[in-house]
Amino acid sequence: MAEQQQPSNEKPFKITIPDEDLKLLKTKLESTRFPDELDDAKRDYGVPLADVQRLVAYWKDQFNWRDHETQLNEDLPQFTRDIEVEGFGTLNVHYVHRKSSVSTAIPLLFMHGWPGSFIEVRKVLPLLIADSPEHPSFHVVAPSLPGFGFSEAPKKKGFTLDQIAEVGHKLMLALGYDEYVTQGGDWGAFTGGRIAAKYGGKNNKAWHSNFPLATIPRLSNRPLVLLRSFFTSLTPWEKAGLERTKWFQNEGQGYVHLQTTQPQTLGYGVADSPAGVLAWIYEKLVNWSDDYKWTDDEILTWISIYWFSRAGPAASLRIYYEHMKSGGDFSGPKNVNIPIGYSYFPKEIVIFPRHWYKEPHLVFESQHERGGHFAATECPETLVGDLRKMFGKGGPAFGVVASRNGYV
Repeated sequence: MAEQQQPSNEKPFKITIPDEDLKLLKTKLESTRFPDELDDAKRDYGVPLADVQRLVAYWKDQFNWRDHETQLNEDLPQFTRDIEVEGFGTLNVHYVHRKSSVSTAIPLLFMHGWPGSFIEVRKVLPLLIADSPEHPSFHVVAPSLPGFGFSEAPKKKGFTLDQIAEVGHKLMLALGYDEYVTQGGDWGAFTGGRIAAKYGGKNNKAWHSNFPLATIPRLSNRPLVLLRSFFTSLTPWEKAGLERTKWFQNEGQGYVHLQTTQPQTLGYGVADSPAGVLAWIYEKLVNWSDDYKWTDDEILTWISIYWFSRAGPAASLRIYYEHMKSGGDFSGPKNVNIPIGYSYFPKEIVIFPRHWYKEPHLVFESQHERGGHFAATECPETLVGDLRKMFGKGGPAFGVVASRNGYV
């Protein structure tokens, strides 16, 4: 399939944070006022005071953003382009785009979530584009969701997953990828499901997620799955997954209630206080990963992208509010008629019994013994390995993109 000409509104992009923004950050870090902490609180009440004090001091005195900015620009070829969104006008969207040397590589749209960003593609990118007769190769597109990173944020209310799906879809078409596959976790998983429902078949040919979505079976919606649950013994992996889910529901999802109801109120804290946005996101990085050894530089690069983001860190919170106010939920995919692939990681924040995930078009499943919510960062080789199996020769989604099977 021949690629279309690049539209003239695409522009190469380099991250270049103004010096005055760096100076303001240092000033704010110097004036941080920390809360007190109870004796032996550990992580029971939230992020430990010692952790935030250490990170704030490092951010202020030792962390060199310019070095990390340069490395991000070297690792990730970035661009911006204007995309017209129905009912919302034009948004200037930031994205990473790297092609494989294999001309028949599979176009892959990689979608991040919250509290992630385009940085989540960083480790998987060189693996995905690698050429080999042993596995398929991919052309990779990884946008910053509107309101995240260096993408423009919508100015009007009601910008939901339908609009985010429209942005991703139109971006792929603008790049000449009339047929493509998707991959994502967190909101990237929800968006992938929405893209599959809206554009599946003609353009979107398959969807893979490392954040599998399931609808809880009840008599009113999935009576046969519910009946099967009474006669199905859970594996140790599934039992541990339900305990993980219980922990998240009881102790880990307070942020959901706030961000789906009053995101603007929280926005004042994260927009004005670097220590505030650090603590808000750092908590999730640690609690949602599988004992991943985050370095201070890695954490602060991740957080700095939020602090320096085009619209500010508050804009990223609104996706929760808009999703719920539009009648959305956090259940499984709906109206998806293309091949689906799921990768299951033991420290994901929500894990249900495997038979709850069964869908008519679920063609690939892979269960792992380590990994959490940030699979592309925690275990990139494992995630890419699953994509290679799903789309490779002998895989259930091999050849789904016409004339692009991914091989040399």
